[in-house]
Amino acid sequence: MKCSILTLSSSLAILAGSASAFPVVKKADIDLTVLQFALTLEHLENVFYKEALKKFPESKFLAAGYTKEYYSNIKYIAHDEEAHVKLLTNGIKAAGGMPVAACTYNFPMTDVKSFIGLSAILEGVGTSAYLGGAPLITSKDYLTIAGSILVTEALHTSMQRQAVHHVPAANPYGTPLTPSPVYTLAAAFIKKCPASNMMLPFTAFPTLTAVQGMPASPGMPFEFSVASTLPSGFFVTFVNGLSITSVKPKSVSGKKFCAVPPASFGGQTYALVTSTNMTGGAIADSGILFGPAIIELTPGSPTYNPNFHKKK
Repeated sequence: MKCSILTLSSSLAILAGSASAFPVVKKADIDLTVLQFALTLEHLENVFYKEALKKFPESKFLAAGYTKEYYSNIKYIAHDEEAHVKLLTNGIKAAGGMPVAACTYNFPMTDVKSFIGLSAILEGVGTSAYLGGAPLITSKDYLTIAGSILVTEALHTSMQRQAVHHVPAANPYGTPLTPSPVYTLAAAFIKKCPASNMMLPFTAFPTLTAVQGMPASPGMPFEFSVASTLPSGFFVTFVNGLSITSVKPKSVSGKKFCAVPPASFGGQTYALVTSTNMTGGAIADSGILFGPAIIELTPGSPTYNPNFHKKK
C-alpha cells in the first residue's frame, strides 16, 4: 500500500464502539430523548475534567510548560460542564423525565499533554453533537438552550485546539454530526452505566481506526483499519464543516485501506466507511458500515478578498 504509516495517536485510536440498534423514537418524545443524549455527553465531559484536575494539579501543568492562566481556564471549563449537567438535569425533570446518571469511564490520559490532546478532541465532538442534534429539536425553548451550550462548547474547542497548536478556527463552519456517530465515539470511553439509565435509540457502529499521526497536510492519503472484513465497493465518507464528500479508497489490503480527504477540508474531520456515496447529501445511519474515526487536517493558508465589501 502506498500510504505512509506514522505514529498512532492513542487519543484517536480508541474512538470506536460495538454495533447495536434500538427502536425508533416517536416524534412526541424526541425533545426529551435529545436532552437525555445531551446529558449523557455532558456527564462524560464533567467527569473527564474532574478526574483530570484531581490527577493533574497546577504544578503538573506548570511543569509541562503551561501557564497559571491556562490552568485557571481549565477550571472554568470544568465549571461550565458541571453547569451544563445541572441545567439539563433540571430541564429533564421539569419535562417529566428521569435524568440519566453518570456512567463509569475510561479516559486514556497519562499526563497533562495527553489530557489536553484528548480534551481538544472531546470538545470538538461535543460541538458537533449539539450542532448535529439541533434539527431534531421541536421546542424553540430547548433549541435556544442547546444553542447556548453549543456556543460554550465551541469556545472550549478553540481554546483547547490552540493549546495543542492546531488552528483554533480551522473551518469557516462548525461540523454537525448526527447522534449515532456521536454515540459511537462516546461509547468508546464508557465502561458501565447504571441500569436505571434509559436506553438511547441510537446505533454504535463498528470500529474505524486512523493508523497514522496527526495532523496531516491537505491532500495527504490516510491509512485506516477495521477489525472485520471490508466489503467490496465501499466508500470513505469525510465530514468537515458543512461538506460531506465520499471517495473511493486509493488502495485496499486486507483490513486496511488508504483514502485521500478533500484538499479543501481543514480541522477536526470525521471519516466513515459507507455503503453508498453520500457526497453533498446527509449522513444516513443505514449506510454506515464503520466509524467514525477522527482525523486532524491542517488547513491551507487563509485567503480573502480585501475589496469584497466594496460595491461594484
